[in-house]
Amino acid sequence: MTDPRALLGLPPTSEKLEQYLKQLANITAFDQVPTPEIKSYPDALYTNYFPLGLSLMFIPKDGPKPITEADARSDKLALDSVDIYNINIAPEPNGAKTMPKSSTSSAMVYSPHPVNPLSLPLQPSQDTSKPRPPEISITTTLTGKDILSVLGEPDRKGGGAGPASGSIGIWCEWTRDGIMIEFGGVEARGPQAWERGKDAKWEVLTLFRPKDL
Repeated sequence: MTDPRALLGLPPTSEKLEQYLKQLANITAFDQVPTPEIKSYPDALYTNYFPLGLSLMFIPKDGPKPITEADARSDKLALDSVDIYNINIAPEPNGAKTMPKSSTSSAMVYSPHPVNPLSLPLQPSQDTSKPRPPEISITTTLTGKDILSVLGEPDRKGGGAGPASGSIGIWCEWTRDGIMIEFGGVEARGPQAWERGKDAKWEVLTLFRPKDL
């Protein structure tokens, strides 16, 4: 299976991207690629494949330009990031991601991504005293502790502040690898989230172009 980061920069019309989607559909026993929900915003367009646990974000190739849903089948856009979902998540109207209260609370619920494990090549460690393996194998059961034991300390992190009922989950970003991970469950929220986060399972994996620090 293709590392999704190899698809970054491709337009929505790319044959390589279409083949990737067909592979995912085949794994999930769909006869064809499910029709995505398309959401356009002034600076980005999202194609959300709920049954595949996948959301693709496209941006204009030549700088900021108005975007419409018609651009979803054009070569004017380029894939900028990929969201991969681990558990059933329903999007709210403002774009936030929340666990659905019941299986019937929303017709649009992201199913778990069908590729398990998902192998992602990694950049070599910049600290020779702390070597890294050449890749990380993302499985559905990985916790914060598991992920940090492979990737090391993140370049950026956030979330977890405020009362458990209202805060966002903790997240970590490894900028040089083009990987951001959001964690879910009660362990990932609230004032003590960073102490409990080692036991939190990952919820959303976002892949983007690696950046030098």
